[in-house]
Amino acid sequence: MLLMNESKNPIIVYGAEWCAFCHVAMKYFDDKSVKYEYRNVDENEDWLKEAVTKSGQMGIPVIDMNGTIIVGFDRPKIDAALAA
Repeated sequence: MLLMNESKNPIIVYGAEWCAFCHVAMKYFDDKSVKYEYRNVDENEDWLKEAVTKSGQMGIPVIDMNGTIIVGFDRPKIDAALAA
């Protein structure tokens, strides 16, 4: 699923199919009708490197919300970034 946010910078979810919290994050965006781009780090090594560079660690999901980096499914941080 490759959906682009309507702003200049997309919301990007770096994740993997086996990652439960990645699916929770994407479902949360879907339920709120927030468009995003999903990048499966298991399928593209460059996306894995991007996620590590942006977050400074190896965990997923890494969510890039217009430059705000959120590691894991952190609903309060996601809501704050959506409201910004």
